[in-house]
Amino acid sequence: MKAAVLRVGADRLSIEDVPRPSLRAGHTLLRGHTLLRVEACGVCRTDLHIFERDLPTLRDPLIPGHQIVGEVVDGATDALPLGSRAGVSWIGGIDGTCEFCRRGEENLCDALAFTGYSIDGGYAEYALVRSDFAYPLPAEIEPQHLAPLLCAGIIGFRSLRVAGTQPGERVGLFGFGASASLAIEVLKHWECEVYVATRGENHRTQAEELGAVWVGGETEKPPVALDRAVTFAPAGAVVVAALSSLRKGGIVAINAIHLDQMPAFDYDTLLWGERQIRSVANMTRNDAREFLALAQQIGIRPRVRTFPLDEANAALQAVKHETAEGPCVILP
Repeated sequence: MKAAVLRVGADRLSIEDVPRPSLRAGHTLLRGHTLLRVEACGVCRTDLHIFERDLPTLRDPLIPGHQIVGEVVDGATDALPLGSRAGVSWIGGIDGTCEFCRRGEENLCDALAFTGYSIDGGYAEYALVRSDFAYPLPAEIEPQHLAPLLCAGIIGFRSLRVAGTQPGERVGLFGFGASASLAIEVLKHWECEVYVATRGENHRTQAEELGAVWVGGETEKPPVALDRAVTFAPAGAVVVAALSSLRKGGIVAINAIHLDQMPAFDYDTLLWGERQIRSVANMTRNDAREFLALAQQIGIRPRVRTFPLDEANAALQAVKHETAEGPCVILP
């Protein structure tokens, strides 16, 4: 099969012919796995962090990509019949036995498998995935509109929950990339007032078009005190800006797998008053199921920019430089 491959020391993904994954090695059957023919794979900022080595290398060589939409071609299950469509996200497996798994906190598992990071992902024509970490998806929606839901959407949804968001509240989104552009759809459904602080004229325009009641610069303070805030930019200064916008008792959720250094800030004026800063770590299968059901219910269809597999490097650069007006998606 054709795949985009990341190798240690390389400054580009290489487009290569590699062995197609299989459930069968000789006479041995790999149980509990499903083979997908990839229809689309979203490009996430985490892919960029992996590509630029902001995150440590876990696999070499590696096929990146963890927002996979594909057709089940082998390893069918009752939930995933042959020929049906399935989606795969960032978490590709857990051990199921550690203390976190036992208390229902699988997103904190000590032995997480990460799709497109510790195991091969979806920048390819086929992907082999754990069946219990694949989610049935509707066949009638174009795959490029489903792919961004599988990480950007799910993790944005979890971030709103970590922030304790309630219907009708004032919520700030600091940074407005793919995840925030999907989170605002959920917030509108919850009848929240949304305040967006972000860099880039394109992102500010998009936030206005999607229903933000106020839009300002990246660290600009909204005109009202916020109940909740979620930061999407991987910058500590943005976290402090969000914190400075909260009412007493409010919560900032940091939606970032990688964050630069947090600047010093004044405790008495910014954190005192039972304000909180919370990190968002991965997601659970329940998050995925609930968000995907909600997205179908309210008809979330993200505006996307598509790239052929041969242009995977261009897709990563579009994410880096924020030149696309919506999520980027690779179509093998």
